[in-house]
Amino acid sequence: MNDDLSEELADLDTDPALAVAVLEIEKHAAGLGWDQAGRLYALVDTAELVRREPALASAMGLDDASADGSLTPVEQEQLPQDRFESTLATITWGPEVAGCAAVVERLVLPPDADDDIPDDPTAAAAYAAQHPDRQEVRMVVGVMRDGSSYCAMRLRAHDDDHSVVGGADLVPELIELLGATLEDPEDEDDR
Repeated sequence: MNDDLSEELADLDTDPALAVAVLEIEKHAAGLGWDQAGRLYALVDTAELVRREPALASAMGLDDASADGSLTPVEQEQLPQDRFESTLATITWGPEVAGCAAVVERLVLPPDADDDIPDDPTAAAAYAAQHPDRQEVRMVVGVMRDGSSYCAMRLRAHDDDHSVVGGADLVPELIELLGATLEDPEDEDDR
Protein backbone atom coordinates (compact mmCIF):
# COMPACT_ATOMS: atom_id res chain seq x y z
CA MET A 1 0.00 0.00 0.00
CA ASN A 2 1.44 3.41 -0.89
CA ASP A 3 2.17 5.90 1.91
CA ASP A 4 -0.43 8.48 0.78
CA LEU A 5 -3.17 5.86 0.83
CA SER A 6 -1.97 4.53 4.20
CA GLU A 7 -2.20 8.02 5.73
CA GLU A 8 -5.62 8.66 4.18
CA LEU A 9 -7.02 5.35 5.45
CA ALA A 10 -5.54 5.84 8.93
CA ASP A 11 -7.95 8.76 9.36
CA LEU A 12 -10.97 6.63 8.47
CA ASP A 13 -13.12 4.77 10.94
CA THR A 14 -12.93 1.58 8.88
CA ASP A 15 -10.90 -1.57 8.38
CA PRO A 16 -7.88 -0.38 6.33
CA ALA A 17 -7.40 -3.80 4.71
CA LEU A 18 -11.03 -3.75 3.53
CA ALA A 19 -10.71 -0.20 2.21
CA VAL A 20 -7.53 -1.11 0.30
CA ALA A 21 -9.21 -4.20 -1.19
CA VAL A 22 -12.28 -2.19 -2.27
CA LEU A 23 -10.09 0.51 -3.83
CA GLU A 24 -8.04 -2.15 -5.66
CA ILE A 25 -11.24 -3.67 -7.05
CA GLU A 26 -12.47 -0.20 -8.06
CA LYS A 27 -9.23 0.53 -9.90
CA HIS A 28 -9.47 -2.85 -11.68
CA ALA A 29 -13.10 -2.15 -12.65
CA ALA A 30 -12.15 1.32 -13.89
CA GLY A 31 -9.50 -0.25 -16.11
CA LEU A 32 -12.18 -2.38 -17.76
CA GLY A 33 -14.22 0.69 -18.70
CA TRP A 34 -17.92 1.40 -18.35
CA ASP A 35 -20.98 -0.66 -19.24
CA GLN A 36 -19.61 -3.76 -17.52
CA ALA A 37 -21.62 -6.51 -15.90
CA GLY A 38 -21.76 -6.62 -12.11
CA ARG A 39 -19.01 -8.59 -10.42
CA LEU A 40 -18.79 -10.45 -7.14
CA TYR A 41 -15.63 -11.10 -5.12
CA ALA A 42 -14.77 -13.22 -2.12
CA LEU A 43 -12.33 -11.42 0.17
CA VAL A 44 -9.88 -13.82 1.74
CA ASP A 45 -7.19 -13.20 4.31
CA THR A 46 -4.00 -13.06 2.23
CA ALA A 47 -1.84 -14.75 4.89
CA GLU A 48 -4.35 -17.62 5.06
CA LEU A 49 -4.37 -17.87 1.25
CA VAL A 50 -0.57 -18.06 1.16
CA ARG A 51 -0.65 -20.78 3.84
CA ARG A 52 -3.50 -22.85 2.32
CA GLU A 53 -2.79 -22.39 -1.40
CA PRO A 54 0.94 -21.69 -1.83
CA ALA A 55 0.96 -22.46 -5.57
CA LEU A 56 -1.99 -20.16 -6.25
CA ALA A 57 -0.49 -17.46 -4.03
CA SER A 58 2.80 -17.73 -5.87
CA ALA A 59 1.04 -17.47 -9.25
CA MET A 60 -0.69 -14.31 -7.96
CA GLY A 61 2.65 -12.85 -6.82
CA LEU A 62 1.74 -13.14 -3.14
CA ASP A 63 4.20 -14.13 -0.44
CA ASP A 64 4.48 -13.99 3.34
CA ALA A 65 5.78 -10.41 3.21
CA SER A 66 2.78 -9.14 1.23
CA ALA A 67 0.30 -11.21 3.19
CA ASP A 68 0.36 -9.63 6.61
CA GLY A 69 -2.86 -7.75 7.37
CA SER A 70 -4.21 -7.72 3.84
CA LEU A 71 -7.13 -9.15 1.92
CA THR A 72 -7.08 -10.74 -1.52
CA PRO A 73 -10.13 -10.30 -3.76
CA VAL A 74 -11.06 -13.50 -5.62
CA GLU A 75 -13.51 -12.90 -8.46
CA GLN A 76 -16.46 -15.29 -8.60
CA GLU A 77 -18.53 -16.59 -11.49
CA GLN A 78 -20.70 -13.91 -13.02
CA LEU A 79 -24.21 -13.53 -11.61
CA PRO A 80 -27.16 -13.02 -13.99
CA GLN A 81 -27.30 -9.28 -14.63
CA ASP A 82 -31.06 -9.04 -14.74
CA ARG A 83 -31.25 -10.68 -11.30
CA PHE A 84 -27.94 -9.61 -9.71
CA GLU A 85 -29.37 -8.50 -6.36
CA SER A 86 -31.92 -11.32 -6.08
CA THR A 87 -29.27 -13.93 -6.91
CA LEU A 88 -26.91 -12.32 -4.41
CA ALA A 89 -29.57 -12.89 -1.76
CA THR A 90 -29.23 -16.67 -2.31
CA ILE A 91 -25.47 -16.84 -1.69
CA THR A 92 -23.80 -18.03 1.49
CA TRP A 93 -20.02 -17.96 1.94
CA GLY A 94 -17.95 -20.61 3.71
CA PRO A 95 -15.86 -19.79 6.78
CA GLU A 96 -12.66 -19.37 4.73
CA VAL A 97 -14.15 -16.17 3.23
CA ALA A 98 -13.48 -13.18 5.49
CA GLY A 99 -15.69 -10.82 3.51
CA CYS A 100 -17.09 -10.10 0.08
CA ALA A 101 -17.39 -7.26 -2.39
CA ALA A 102 -19.56 -6.40 -5.36
CA VAL A 103 -19.18 -4.02 -8.28
CA VAL A 104 -22.35 -2.66 -9.88
CA GLU A 105 -23.16 0.18 -12.26
CA ARG A 106 -26.43 2.01 -11.82
CA LEU A 107 -28.27 5.14 -12.90
CA VAL A 108 -28.83 7.61 -10.09
CA LEU A 109 -31.51 10.28 -10.22
CA PRO A 110 -31.73 13.49 -8.22
CA PRO A 111 -33.97 13.31 -5.11
CA ASP A 112 -36.61 15.56 -6.67
CA ALA A 113 -37.29 12.85 -9.29
CA ASP A 114 -38.43 10.29 -6.69
CA ASP A 115 -42.11 11.21 -6.82
CA ASP A 116 -42.25 10.76 -10.59
CA ILE A 117 -40.67 7.29 -10.78
CA PRO A 118 -43.25 4.74 -12.02
CA ASP A 119 -44.06 1.74 -9.79
CA ASP A 120 -43.57 -0.74 -12.64
CA PRO A 121 -39.87 -1.79 -12.69
CA THR A 122 -39.65 -1.77 -16.49
CA ALA A 123 -41.24 1.66 -16.72
CA ALA A 124 -39.01 2.90 -13.88
CA ALA A 125 -35.88 1.74 -15.72
CA ALA A 126 -37.04 3.49 -18.90
CA TYR A 127 -37.83 6.65 -16.93
CA ALA A 128 -34.36 6.64 -15.33
CA ALA A 129 -32.61 6.02 -18.65
CA GLN A 130 -34.36 9.03 -20.23
CA HIS A 131 -34.13 11.45 -17.29
CA PRO A 132 -32.02 14.49 -18.25
CA ASP A 133 -30.37 14.70 -14.80
CA ARG A 134 -29.41 11.03 -14.49
CA GLN A 135 -25.89 10.14 -13.41
CA GLU A 136 -24.15 6.87 -14.18
CA VAL A 137 -22.27 5.58 -11.16
CA ARG A 138 -20.05 2.57 -10.49
CA MET A 139 -20.28 1.36 -6.91
CA VAL A 140 -17.84 -1.01 -5.26
CA VAL A 141 -19.01 -2.23 -1.87
CA GLY A 142 -17.10 -4.50 0.50
CA VAL A 143 -18.35 -6.04 3.74
CA MET A 144 -16.57 -8.12 6.37
CA ARG A 145 -17.99 -10.77 8.69
CA ASP A 146 -17.66 -8.37 11.64
CA GLY A 147 -20.06 -6.00 9.87
CA SER A 148 -17.50 -3.41 8.82
CA SER A 149 -17.97 -2.02 5.33
CA TYR A 150 -16.31 0.26 2.82
CA CYS A 151 -17.67 1.69 -0.43
CA ALA A 152 -16.07 3.43 -3.39
CA MET A 153 -18.09 5.31 -6.00
CA ARG A 154 -17.11 6.78 -9.35
CA LEU A 155 -19.37 8.90 -11.54
CA ARG A 156 -19.06 8.45 -15.27
CA ALA A 157 -19.18 12.24 -15.63
CA HIS A 158 -16.08 12.50 -13.39
CA ASP A 159 -14.16 9.43 -14.51
CA ASP A 160 -10.76 9.86 -12.91
CA ASP A 161 -9.04 8.28 -9.92
CA HIS A 162 -9.01 11.53 -7.94
CA SER A 163 -12.80 11.83 -8.11
CA VAL A 164 -13.54 8.45 -6.52
CA VAL A 165 -15.59 8.96 -3.36
CA GLY A 166 -15.12 6.56 -0.47
CA GLY A 167 -16.87 5.92 2.81
CA ALA A 168 -18.18 3.25 5.14
CA ASP A 169 -21.90 3.51 4.42
CA LEU A 170 -22.48 5.05 0.99
CA VAL A 171 -24.65 2.21 -0.36
CA PRO A 172 -26.66 0.84 2.60
CA GLU A 173 -28.90 -1.52 0.60
CA LEU A 174 -25.96 -3.29 -1.04
CA ILE A 175 -24.07 -3.38 2.27
CA GLU A 176 -27.07 -5.15 3.81
CA LEU A 177 -27.34 -7.65 0.92
CA LEU A 178 -23.63 -8.47 1.04
CA GLY A 179 -23.66 -8.71 4.84
CA ALA A 180 -26.48 -11.26 4.69
CA THR A 181 -24.32 -13.53 2.50
CA LEU A 182 -21.77 -13.70 5.32
CA GLU A 183 -24.21 -14.69 8.06
CA ASP A 184 -24.04 -18.23 9.35
CA PRO A 185 -27.39 -19.92 8.57
CA GLU A 186 -27.16 -21.72 11.94
CA ASP A 187 -27.04 -18.34 13.73
CA GLU A 188 -30.37 -17.42 12.10
CA ASP A 189 -31.93 -20.65 13.41
CA ASP A 190 -30.99 -19.60 16.96
CA ARG A 191 -32.98 -16.33 16.71
